[in-house]
Amino acid sequence: MATLDDKLLGEKTHYYCSSSEDEDDNSNGSDENQAGGKMVKSEARPSQGVGPWEGSSTNTGPKGVIKDWQRFKQLEAESAAEKEKERLALFKKLSLTCRSHQDEEKEKQQQKEAEEEDELFAEDPFLQQYMQQRMSEMLAHNTSLPNFGKVIPVNDSIQLLTEIEEEHKGVTVIIHVFEEDVEGCEAMNGCLVCLSQQYTRVKFCKVSSRVAGMSERFQISGVPALLVYKAGQLVGNFVRMTDEFGDDFFASDVENFLVQHGLLPDQSCVPPIIRNGDDDDDDSE
Repeated sequence: MATLDDKLLGEKTHYYCSSSEDEDDNSNGSDENQAGGKMVKSEARPSQGVGPWEGSSTNTGPKGVIKDWQRFKQLEAESAAEKEKERLALFKKLSLTCRSHQDEEKEKQQQKEAEEEDELFAEDPFLQQYMQQRMSEMLAHNTSLPNFGKVIPVNDSIQLLTEIEEEHKGVTVIIHVFEEDVEGCEAMNGCLVCLSQQYTRVKFCKVSSRVAGMSERFQISGVPALLVYKAGQLVGNFVRMTDEFGDDFFASDVENFLVQHGLLPDQSCVPPIIRNGDDDDDDSE
């Protein structure tokens, strides 16, 4: 039933509810209050262990995982390459220096056998006689070559061809092509004078580049040059020797160069009997 207040203020029908609805509302309200209270408590509770962010973060999503994996594979490949490089360096070092006990014993055995052969040769007169005979044959062959002992100047192209083509087939002919005003040519002439006295079985010649018919460009940039012939064939051709020796050099430098190229005999390998035989021939002449 509407009261006087309801009539004056207007009837509010939505306030009306049954007793059962009041109980339900009360129960629901208490539940809502409890839930609400819990929610308020949970919202009002301060967070524990969370402070201000001071570090850096990385992407932990799919892109971050892929990037980390790529970086890991890159580091793994670099580490493998470095290990392989170290392994190859060690292998190379060991292959050059490492010697087994068997190799050392083999070398000692070979050295011992060589010493025994030398002792046997020194004590055996037959071997000494055979060696002397072979040396005599080699000496006879060596003495059959003409003896020069000086540098032969070439004055024209006809003489140049004669010195090359009409010489003994066993004689090595070394021709120096020079120019008067070019550095290094004077030093080369002096070196060949010394070598001609030391290697008397080798023919040394010198010729001007103009007489040899060389081009103007060769006259400027090609001298001093060495042309080596044997049996009329060119076996060595070395131009602008100052690139090898510089402007000032010695006879030993030229000698070592020609010996290394097989154009002069290595006198350290010539038996003493042959060198002595040459000396005797020179004295007799």
